[in-house]
Amino acid sequence: MASLNVGNLGEFLREQRRTAQLSLRQLADAAGVSNPYLSQIERGLRKPSAEILQQLAKALRISAETLYVQAGILDERRSPDGAGVQTAILTDPSLNERQKQVLLQIYESFRKENGHGGDPDGDTAHRSDDGPEDGDDPHEPEADGGPHAT
Repeated sequence: MASLNVGNLGEFLREQRRTAQLSLRQLADAAGVSNPYLSQIERGLRKPSAEILQQLAKALRISAETLYVQAGILDERRSPDGAGVQTAILTDPSLNERQKQVLLQIYESFRKENGHGGDPDGDTAHRSDDGPEDGDDPHEPEADGGPHAT
């Protein structure tokens, strides 16, 4: 049932809000939603749209994908052996979005280097496919010979 996912989403949002040390009113203001509406989401009474989830994710400084998975909008497509690390990175409120993406890219490059497959959902470690002109891809072991190259 969808209400189970919504309840889990509400509990997850409440925990993220508390971890970020935000009141319900502060998060509602930061996300641009009403205080009563956010309260209903946290109590599992409302199922927010993807747009509202994105606003909440931005206000909480977590990945929107994390909230989509919690809401049942998106299936978690990562392999079970790497899911814990990726979830921990994505839900850490002390990291900004750019830092989270860089950590995920580095993590995936180490997994590839050690023969544990690639990026199963195709959105974290493929910036190097765009060409070397961007020059800010921190996980190109064949190009930079960095500390993780063997």
